[in-house]
Amino acid sequence: MKMRSVIRTSGFGLRLAHAMCAVLAAASLSACSILGGGSERDRASIYAPDPRIQADPAWPTVTWQLGIAPATAARMSDTLRIAVRPTPGEIQVYKGASWAKTPTDMLEDAVLRGLEDSGKIAAVARQGSGVAADFKLVMDLRRFEADYAGGAAPAATIEVNAKLLHSIDQQIVSSRTFLARQTAASASVQDAAAAFEPALAQIAREIDGWALTTGEAHFRVHNDGNAR
Repeated sequence: MKMRSVIRTSGFGLRLAHAMCAVLAAASLSACSILGGGSERDRASIYAPDPRIQADPAWPTVTWQLGIAPATAARMSDTLRIAVRPTPGEIQVYKGASWAKTPTDMLEDAVLRGLEDSGKIAAVARQGSGVAADFKLVMDLRRFEADYAGGAAPAATIEVNAKLLHSIDQQIVSSRTFLARQTAASASVQDAAAAFEPALAQIAREIDGWALTTGEAHFRVHNDGNAR
C-alpha cells in the first residue's frame, strides 16, 4: 500500500504568514506615501507672496547707485515654516504650510523690485553684483509672523530695522525701524498667509521711499561740501 505524504500547517504557521503579509502591505503603503501617493490633504501648502510696490511721485529721482546687503534675521525667524504668535511670548508654526522663500529673501526681493520698478534711481542691485554703489542698505528682519495680539484673526506682522551706509567711509547715514501690520480676513492659514502680501508691499514701499529721500539729502550735502 502506497503512503500519501500529507503536509499540515499548524495554527502558529498561519498566524506567522498573516503577520508577514501585514508587514509587507504596510511597507508598500508607506512607500507610496513617501513617493507622493498619499491623499491631497496630507500634502503641505506652499505660499508665495508676490507684492507689487507703487512708487510715490514725491520720491526724488537720484543719480547715485545703491547696493542691498543680504538681510539678516534670527534663525528662528528666517525659516520656511510660517510662524504664528497665538499669545504674547509664545511662537508656534502652522501645520502643513510653508513659504516658498525665506522671509529675508522675500524682504530683499520686495525692496529691490520696488526700487527697480520706480524709475527713481540710477542703479540698484544686490551687494556683490559688481555695481559700484554709493550707498549700502542693510536690513535686519526682527519679526515676520502672524500675530493674534488678542484678536479673533491674526495680523501679518513684519518689523525691520534698516540702516543706510555711505559706501566710501561705511558711516551710517541714517537708521530707522519700520513696522507693518495687515489683519487677515479670517483665522484660516490661507487668509493669514495672504495677509503677508500687502504687509510686505507696505514695508518695502516705506523702506524704498526712506532710502531714496535720506540718501539724496546726504548726497546733496556731501557734494555741495566738496564743490566748495
